[in-house]
Amino acid sequence: MYSKIQYISQGSTAAEQFNNIHQALDAGCSWIQLRFKNAEKGELTLLAERIKPLCNSYEATFILNDHVELAKQLNADGVHLGLQDTDISTARELLGPEKIIGGTANTLTDVFQRVEEGCDYIGLGPLRFTTTKEKLSPILGLSGYQYILDKLKQKEITIPIYAIGGIHAEDVPAISACGVYGIAISSLVTLHPDKKKLITHLKKSLYALSEYSR
Repeated sequence: MYSKIQYISQGSTAAEQFNNIHQALDAGCSWIQLRFKNAEKGELTLLAERIKPLCNSYEATFILNDHVELAKQLNADGVHLGLQDTDISTARELLGPEKIIGGTANTLTDVFQRVEEGCDYIGLGPLRFTTTKEKLSPILGLSGYQYILDKLKQKEITIPIYAIGGIHAEDVPAISACGVYGIAISSLVTLHPDKKKLITHLKKSLYALSEYSR
C-alpha cells in the first residue's frame, strides 16, 4: 500500500534540498519525491545519490521527478512524470514492471489518459494557487476533485489519486471526503515550525484515526 502523504522536495540548492528532505523524514514522511527542476545533471545526480540511502534508512519510498535514466541508475523506487515529461511507456520499458510510475493530471481527460497509459498513481491538481510550481494549471478546487472522482467511481476506476497544489492542513478532511487516496505536499511541510506535529495530524485525518498505514 502506498503512503497517503507524499513530500515533494523543495530548495534552491542541493544543501537546502537535502536538509528539507531529512527533516520531512524525521517528521514521519515515508514517501519522498525528489524534485529539483533547476539543478544541473551532475548536481542532481550527487544529491540523488545521497537521498537514496537516506530514504532507505527510514524505510521510505524514493521517487524521482522525471529523470527516468537516473532512477534506473540508482535503483530508485520509481518516477513521477508530468504531462510534458518522458512518456509512460518509455519509462515503463526502461524501469520494468515493479517500479512505481506516477503521472500528473489536471482534467478528467488527463486522468483517463494516465489510466490508459498505465500509471500506478495520479497526482491531480492544483487544489488552489501555489507558488511552488511555474506555469500552474487551472485551479480545480474541491468541486473539481468531486466531479472527477465521481466520474472515476462511475467507471469503476480505482487508481490512487493524490491531491496536490496549495493544500492546507484544514483542507484534508474535505479532500478526503471527495474520494482522493492521499495528498502530495511541499511548502506545507517545508515551512511548518513543527513538522512532526503536522505529519501526525495529517495522518490522523487521512487514516481516520485508524492504525497508520505505510
